[in-house]
Amino acid sequence: MDATSLTRNWWAVALRGVAAIIFGLLTLVMPGITLAVLVLLWGSFAIVDGVFNIISAVRGRTGELPRWALVLEGLVSIGAGVVTFAWPGLTALVLVYVIAAWAIITGVLEIVAAVRLRREIENEWWLAATGVLSVIFGVFVTLFPGAGALTLVLWIGAYSIVFGALLIALAFRLRSSRGEARTPMARAA
Repeated sequence: MDATSLTRNWWAVALRGVAAIIFGLLTLVMPGITLAVLVLLWGSFAIVDGVFNIISAVRGRTGELPRWALVLEGLVSIGAGVVTFAWPGLTALVLVYVIAAWAIITGVLEIVAAVRLRREIENEWWLAATGVLSVIFGVFVTLFPGAGALTLVLWIGAYSIVFGALLIALAFRLRSSRGEARTPMARAA
């Protein structure tokens, strides 16, 4: 993953943000949803998020920084989504730990990506902020797994909206820096 790849595929980051916000709003608007519906909503979100991560990695250029973190994040998201569909009768506790693990792994990988990109793009802290938010959310959910299904739905909804908003902010920053990212490469050529 490199700055050129990210700026070129800013729309994939924005779509991830939109998917997260839609998922978050659905969970807040329908707080009384059953666990089965929550499993399906979250599984769908995780798969969509993973697919867009892999699309961003595949569409990136080769020869630059390795894109393993983005691919790994996408595979983890898709895997977590598939697990939720394979076992729709998951208990609330197992779902809590699946979501927490996904959030922590995703967050760590986003922080790693932000650190690697700090010299290539400005305001990489948006990506780091989404990673930190994911890790904090995952740890919080792990520490308080018995908070109840309704509380879990509200936590997930709020987290998803903030996470989505941060991704959209990052996407628009990437979009506006497309010309800035090309300038150093043009000088090198």
